Amino acid sequence: MAIASRFGPQGLLAALLLVSPALAHGGHESVPDGAAISEDPIDTTLWIHMILMGFAFGVIFPLGMVLGIVRSRWHVPLQIVGTIIAVLAYFLGHAHKGRQFSKNVHASFANTLMLMMVVQIVLGVYLKLHLTKGIHGRIRRVIVIAHGVLGKAMPVASWVQMLFGGITAMGFCRDDHLGQCLAHFIMGSAFIAYGILLTILLLVGQYWLRRTGRSQEFFDSLIIAAWGCVNTFTEHRWGGPWVHNDLQHTTMGVVWWCAGLLGIWMSRKRNGRPKRNLIPAIVILLTGYAMSAHPQTLMISTMIHSIFGYTLMAAGFTRIIEISFVLRDKGTLSPDGSDPNSFQYLPPFLLYASGFLFMGATEEQMQLLNDAGITHVSYVLILYSIAFILFLFVNVLLHIYAVHAWPESAQAPSHSRSSSAADAGEGSSRYRPTANGRLLNGHARSPSEAQHLHDAEEFELQGLISDEEDDAKDTHAMGPRKAEDEENSPLVANGTTATTH
Repeated sequence: MAIASRFGPQGLLAALLLVSPALAHGGHESVPDGAAISEDPIDTTLWIHMILMGFAFGVIFPLGMVLGIVRSRWHVPLQIVGTIIAVLAYFLGHAHKGRQFSKNVHASFANTLMLMMVVQIVLGVYLKLHLTKGIHGRIRRVIVIAHGVLGKAMPVASWVQMLFGGITAMGFCRDDHLGQCLAHFIMGSAFIAYGILLTILLLVGQYWLRRTGRSQEFFDSLIIAAWGCVNTFTEHRWGGPWVHNDLQHTTMGVVWWCAGLLGIWMSRKRNGRPKRNLIPAIVILLTGYAMSAHPQTLMISTMIHSIFGYTLMAAGFTRIIEISFVLRDKGTLSPDGSDPNSFQYLPPFLLYASGFLFMGATEEQMQLLNDAGITHVSYVLILYSIAFILFLFVNVLLHIYAVHAWPESAQAPSHSRSSSAADAGEGSSRYRPTANGRLLNGHARSPSEAQHLHDAEEFELQGLISDEEDDAKDTHAMGPRKAEDEENSPLVANGTTATTH
């Protein structure tokens, strides 16, 4: 069994490389000339292929990636299970009957994705052997970096391949529909990626953000400016007539790079320290406004674009509220992201929903829904449901990472009475301590309760001490007084205190 597990990946790689050319999708002769798909329904084998591939690359491998980052012992078993499922689904994708397809990007990219998976397995097996002598010691660091980079690239490649699969299954995005199809899927994916990045920064990325010495809006504005430059010169075929929505798309690109440059400039204070600003949120709000009034040919398309625009406007508006009123221009409420305000979850989630709404609003999809008599309300609810599920999955992955990176943030109080002791700092008289260290109800205070009580009282008294008392206290007992600027506050990570300079 050990020998098979050691040489399995190499054998799998050889098998895939040998059979892939022979397993190119057949049945092209049943596809009518000029069509992308045959008129046959999708059979059970192909449905199983899609479900298994989605489960392996959409759930198991991302979960395995996070477990690998935190050095969990479940990383390798989970990746093995995912690999077995993916290989089985790969062969099922070439054995289906029913609907047949012309040459397509999904079939071409499948071999690339499977090759990435096999290379990742080979690199993982090499690292698991712990070869450190001779040349192995010199190349091991390169292998570690390559394994990490490839592992983090897999979810992105998997997302692209799943989109290719859906497009291919329906025969969409061909001929005159290609341009608008690319715009919807690229921009929709970008909004979802933006929401995922905001979620990461909210829950686990605050220490990294502090180390960069930049505000979150600096990176947001940089990407906005770059994307605006691309949109300015790609949304219209220069030298030709202005048609359809070329002018609106191009001017939107101009707004993006102009606002992005302003956001970059405003992301630092006069002394060079990071500063929050509202420019990215305003750009999102303006983009939503423009999309809500985007002219469409079908009524259902107009309604979907309107709801997409309103959702995107809500994302921008809620972020303005978050920065201005929830955070009050601070970088975060809790340095390790363990206790964000519930309102802070709204902006990223609305970006998830916006992305799915935009990806689901292509011309061909709208025509299909219109012909089937499906209302825009039902369709919007389905897309919001998918956004909820993805938001849940991302939060689960980040939770798994956080409880391993900062295990102390996930520890519950040792007694139920610990929380009562903490309540004493908020004015409870029941557990008010006496001079001899006992509580008024007659129970002795444990060391854990004493620490909770001390922290609570310190927090309660912090706002009651005047500046003059603070200065006197610091001068005689505590040394230099701590600056009230949130950026100079000490950060505690893994038991180590590091003060930002």
